[in-house]
Amino acid sequence: MVDASVGIKLFVAEPLSDEAHALFAQLSTDPQTQLHVPDLFYIECANILWKYVQRLGYTLKAAREDLTLLGALSLRSTPTAWLMSGALEIAAAHKISAYDACYVALARQLRLPLVTADQKLTRTITGLDIAVHWLKDYELLSLH
Repeated sequence: MVDASVGIKLFVAEPLSDEAHALFAQLSTDPQTQLHVPDLFYIECANILWKYVQRLGYTLKAAREDLTLLGALSLRSTPTAWLMSGALEIAAAHKISAYDACYVALARQLRLPLVTADQKLTRTITGLDIAVHWLKDYELLSLH
């Protein structure tokens, strides 16, 4: 399970981009590998790319191409409507955004670890029955 902070690193060269590429490479090297995301993942990545277009001179053409590639990834997507109640409870309990809590709720529902490049989220989510790993510290494990 990954969040948008990890997914965007496939397209924008940032710290931890190499780690993100290694994680997503498992999709093509191991046919049984599955990465799960809430459907929110796609619009969050689009929003991050839009910010790059607005503020950092990234071209709209490049952002469109990135979204095409993102949409072609073999990700397992779950509707946020199935996660919203759990996300609200997690957001309230941990004082995080409902967006971040949506990823945590899905990880909890699927009983999978969440990999994020958001170090603050990693520190904030404690005491839950799921593992939240910072991308820098995450070792490639079986993602079946």
